[in-house]
Amino acid sequence: MSYALPQSGPIGEAGAAARGRRVRCLGRGGHHLLHYDEYGPADSAHAVVCVHGLTRNGRDFARLAQALAVEGWRVLCPDMAGRGRSEPLATAADYGPPQYMADVTVMLAHAHVDSVDWIGTSMGGLIGMGLAATPGHPIRRMALNDVGPLVPKEALRRIADYVGVPWRFASFEEGLAHVRAAYAPFGLTAEEDWRELAEISLKRDADGFYTNNYDLRIAEPFEGLAEQDLDIWGLWDALDLPAPPLLIRGAESDLLLAEDAARMTERGPGARLVEIPGVGHAPTLMTPDQIDLLRDWLAETPRPRVGA
Repeated sequence: MSYALPQSGPIGEAGAAARGRRVRCLGRGGHHLLHYDEYGPADSAHAVVCVHGLTRNGRDFARLAQALAVEGWRVLCPDMAGRGRSEPLATAADYGPPQYMADVTVMLAHAHVDSVDWIGTSMGGLIGMGLAATPGHPIRRMALNDVGPLVPKEALRRIADYVGVPWRFASFEEGLAHVRAAYAPFGLTAEEDWRELAEISLKRDADGFYTNNYDLRIAEPFEGLAEQDLDIWGLWDALDLPAPPLLIRGAESDLLLAEDAARMTERGPGARLVEIPGVGHAPTLMTPDQIDLLRDWLAETPRPRVGA
């Protein structure tokens, strides 16, 4: 099943404050601190978990999380290792789904969460699929944002060409211009949306320059990865989920092709497909229409009571 959503303007004021949390996780090279933002009731054992894409961080979901928290949802938005406010991994080769899955599991234990509704953008969706393929996983429902069990090698090459390339801008306005160009496929149109995205994407170094808000070494595992398609259809077919996933696709995406999205509705857990017009890889989940889509999806199943 597929339908198109209309485009709409920027969202309004923030509706709920984030509470920053940190938890110590273990990698092969030692421990690292994982930061996550928590919204909504802190005493619910059920949470919506929002996990970002490769070079992004948990603040991408701030608008969505604020909107959901106002309605009583507990929401957790981690900065995966090496991104945003989380510490980098000691061993660059460990930047990958096994470490991320382990870190999220530690985060859920730290937050005393027993079950989750998973929202994953690109890499975040792959992490969610990996978790959902393991026995005893905590995922009740899953929304995948512009990612599936086949990533074409052409898209992998495009990613490999930009990930890990250092940014260094003397002013925020210079950084903003670069972010507009780098993330043009996101399909944003409002000036305030672009400025917020740039604030999330950039950090200031010790010399006052605006730089990448992630550890450039996350690019190292990509070396040689783009020689062939990433094909995990076998994992998709084995997913054990109580409800069909919601699959969001940018109508112009080169990472989730239309034919692969259609196959996802027919194989494995049988996704429900929604396409966002005028957007490539990936929808930001920042605009009101996209937030409403996820709010409606969550409302389809009753929210577990607080403390349950």
